Amino acid sequence: MSTPRLVIATLAMSFAMTAMGAGSHQSGHGQGHGMSGGKPGEASEASRTIKIDMHDNYYEPESIDVKAGETVRFVVSNKGSLVHEFNIGTPDMHEARRSEMMMLVEHGVIQGGTLNHDMMGMDMGSGHSMKQDDPNSILLEPGESKEVVWKFTGSGDIEFACNVPGHYQAGMYGDVNVN
Repeated sequence: MSTPRLVIATLAMSFAMTAMGAGSHQSGHGQGHGMSGGKPGEASEASRTIKIDMHDNYYEPESIDVKAGETVRFVVSNKGSLVHEFNIGTPDMHEARRSEMMMLVEHGVIQGGTLNHDMMGMDMGSGHSMKQDDPNSILLEPGESKEVVWKFTGSGDIEFACNVPGHYQAGMYGDVNVN
């Protein structure tokens, strides 16, 4: 691991350790985090494709412009050495999501640069699981690429973010400017 990546990874883990001491699970997975300002879109209705690269700990591009009512296909690639998330939502939704992501770390689903896929099906009780199937979010290991198709239905404070513990705090989020 190169020195800059080692420093970034160390900082991310430092943020994660701080968050572990403060966080608690407040909301369950699959409760629609990120549904404000948009909804899942149909690929056939996408007006364009936006390529998003995730690095340790930033996105390229750092912001995007969309039109209200526009359906966008995002092709998201993890170019970093850590697991990262692409999640579309409001700042409040990202804050709630971070407690869910903390659970993934605490239960060994996210292990630095890998995902324990067997653990993702684990029953957490009360109808909650570790399965990551929200339509506004994808969780990627290094080298992976996936797509999210999203229809932006209105304006508001919308951003895309990585809610893996410490990553948002390190600056891994970007603005969605709805015109």
